[in-house]
Amino acid sequence: MHKTFLKTAAFLGALGVILGAFGAHQLKSMLSESVVLIFETAVRYMLYHVFALIAVAILYQQFPNKLLKSAGIFFIVGIILFSGSLFILTYKEALVLPGLKWAGPITPLGGACFIAGWIFLALGIKK
Repeated sequence: MHKTFLKTAAFLGALGVILGAFGAHQLKSMLSESVVLIFETAVRYMLYHVFALIAVAILYQQFPNKLLKSAGIFFIVGIILFSGSLFILTYKEALVLPGLKWAGPITPLGGACFIAGWIFLALGIKK
């Protein structure tokens, strides 16, 4: 499982850098500052949790347990829900699309997954 976490972290890390560069070079000329800040928050939290996932992978290799595995899964789901929903909201604003209001309420669920991931990480280390 540790290699799966590492591969996922590598992919999401590369994606985070690509999206961050896109945001820095393209979005600033297209969108309001408040929408760019939402996008930057998505990228920042994505990259923070990529590093957390790498830590989980390294720890899981040495001390495999269900709590660490859960931490890694929650970090991945958190990235998808939290950052993904903010990316969708940015996309909605960029293209002036109606709808997609469902993405807003998903963001806190992703945040809850991040919190759960950190709690499971702490418990998994303690074990």
